Order: sequence, then structure tokens, then C-alpha cells
Amino acid sequence: MKMQTYALTPARIGKFKGDILKHAKPIEVLVKAGRQVDYPANSSDTYVARKFIPFGATSTNPNVFFQNATGDRSAAYVQQHQTQEGVTPAPDSIAALDVTEIINQYSCLYGFSDKIFKIYEDNIPAEMSTQVCERIALVNEMIVFGKLKGSTNQFFGGSGTTRVTTAGPLTLNLQSSIVRSLRANHAMPVTRMLAASVEFDTSAVASGYYGYAHTDLERMIRDLPNFVPAEKYASGTPEMGEIGKVEACRYILSPELIPYQDGGAAIASFTGAGAGFSTTGTSLDVYPIIYLGQDAFSQIAVKGMSIKPKFISPDDISKSDPLNQRGYAGAIWWKAVMVENPLWMAVCNVARSA
Repeated sequence: MKMQTYALTPARIGKFKGDILKHAKPIEVLVKAGRQVDYPANSSDTYVARKFIPFGATSTNPNVFFQNATGDRSAAYVQQHQTQEGVTPAPDSIAALDVTEIINQYSCLYGFSDKIFKIYEDNIPAEMSTQVCERIALVNEMIVFGKLKGSTNQFFGGSGTTRVTTAGPLTLNLQSSIVRSLRANHAMPVTRMLAASVEFDTSAVASGYYGYAHTDLERMIRDLPNFVPAEKYASGTPEMGEIGKVEACRYILSPELIPYQDGGAAIASFTGAGAGFSTTGTSLDVYPIIYLGQDAFSQIAVKGMSIKPKFISPDDISKSDPLNQRGYAGAIWWKAVMVENPLWMAVCNVARSA
């Protein structure tokens, strides 16, 4: 990306956008995983993605080419394509599947006086700018987290069939069911994600289905059979927050991926070792683990032109502040997250021990 300079007037706070990226990196994990969309100006507030359904699939199962049926399904698929000599086959049609999402606007704003700006012993405006950066990153991470954990491909710990009946921890068998679902729906392992730098490009990462979980689940994940800690990887560089892998899944932890407090079954129904954990001691806390394949979802680029940082110095005169008594630090931006391929991701709802 070519660096531009100011041809006329120098920037007062030329590093503000760089600070946004620098302070955003420790908070972003899910944000880095989505396909980044360069959303042009004056394109309405409605984002529509389109994909074409392969032959043999349906709008309800767009990735399943062999629908459930008795008999030899592979032979039946071949038979559909066998051609009779001299006979032109009936043409097939191709169907499109559109997914729509509304883009919303978000903002944060701090204010300070000219006295704080010029006399106060601490650099309050600089600290405000830092917190603006961190709030942007956290808000965007929560937007992505909220969208993904509501996806339709849900799994549950223990004998649970819904979030409120979730009663057990993550197990190797449960992970195997998730991986089997992803592979059956042709979800490709993640091989690239947004680079953790001031650039907006993606970078290559070690292949695998990535599981994103709260830091409370570290011991549970490390105790799974066949766990390989990140420091013992034979090759490749672990991602920020990555603790290791279990067979086909690599696990990245973040304290921002918070649980549903008291969101599961009764605490006495916990199926793991020891007592289950509950915030109030009544119902189990439920932790969503987000499993992603490549291109499961997309978003308006977090690090792109959708972020509009602002810094107004008390030295900037205006008719609303003729005596230069007020300054502001803030940002306004647009954001949307779209799960384009819900069967290329999964949400595993689990409880944990106390």
C-alpha cells in the first residue's frame, strides 16, 4: 500500500490511525478471520452477497451435493450424467442464493477542555485517543462475535440439544462431530487471515479449522486427548493467543469471547469431572466456541476506510467554540458482518468445571 504525504498542511495528529491499528491488534482475533470487503461509498446501507448453488445441492443444503437417500448415492450421481448416444440431454439451470445484511453505524467520543489540553500534567487527549482505538477494536470484535455465535450450525456439550440444556464440556468426540460436519459441507481449512500489522492485506497461516474460545477454557482444551501445545509445533508460527491444536483444530483464546452467564442446564446436571461452574450457583455458564473454515463469513474491513477517526484540538477555532475552549477525540465507522456459508462454521456451546 503506497504511503501518501500531506502536500499542503501538516497533520496535527498524524499517528492517530496508526495508533488505532496498534492498539486494536491485542483485542482482535475473530475480526482477523473474516473475508474483508472493500465497501465503496454511496452504495446504500444494504450489503448483498451472492453465490451460485452447485449441481445436486439445494438452497437449504447449498454445500451438500449428495442428498440423504437410500442406496448407492455416488452411483446415482454418476447415472445423472450418463449420456445416451445421439440424444441431447435436457439443459440444467443454475440457481443463485443471495444473503443480505444491513450496515450499521457506530461511534465513540471523548471531550476535554483547553485547560486539560494545555495545563494538565498528564497527556489526557493522548490517553483518550488510545481508548478510542481500543474501543473501536472491542466493539468490532463484539459485533463479529455476536453474529457468529448466533449461526445456525450449533453443537452442545453433554446431552444438551439447546443452549439452555447445555450440560457438558468440550470432548474429543464432540470436536470430531464438528469437524465431520465441516468436512461434509466442503468447508476448507483456514489458510489466510488479515495480517496483524498496519497493512490491510491478508497473510498466509498454517492450515486448520480455527476454534476461538474464552480464556477460561484453556485447561479444558489442554486436557483433550492428542493436544499439541503451540510451542511444540513442528513448523509455522502460532497466531496471537493460540495455545495449541487438537487433531484438525487450532485453538485461539481471548478474554473478550465471554460466556452466557447462567445460560445452561442446572448446575447439578454437569457431565464433566467435578462440579460445574455457574456465576450464581444455579445454572451452568455456557461458553460458545466458534469454529471457522475458510470464507465462512465476511465483513466490512475493520482496518479499512470504514473507520473515521477524529481529533479536534482546542486550537481549532469554530463558531460553535469561538474561544477555543473544547477539544474532542473520537471515531465513527460503519460495520456489517455476514455469515455467507453457515455450514462452513460451527458454534459449540459447552460448560466448564469449577
